[in-house]
Amino acid sequence: MDHEIVIVQTTSDDEEQAKSLARGAVESKLAAGVHIDAPVTAFYWWKGKVEAAQEWRISYMTSSDRLPALEAWVHEKHPYDVPQWVTLPVTGGSEAYLAWVVDETHPQ
Repeated sequence: MDHEIVIVQTTSDDEEQAKSLARGAVESKLAAGVHIDAPVTAFYWWKGKVEAAQEWRISYMTSSDRLPALEAWVHEKHPYDVPQWVTLPVTGGSEAYLAWVVDETHPQ
């Protein structure tokens, strides 16, 4: 397969915003599929103090050639000043699933 598959993660503190970020990426063919995990509790440093928040983790399945467009799209739509943006390489998987990701993220 010529395309590398990646999973990209971000978070949102609002479930409806998470759903919007997920649906919009799929509708735009920037991701083949998106998972939204149940709320998690996040602890992090922000502006000199430790914060805690309930967040929804959003995981995008996409191909590496669509990654720059997906990143630009998420950063444009995301309300956070510094949204989490972590890219995880997919090092294996079923050929059928990986081909599906490539097919579904191929621009029309």
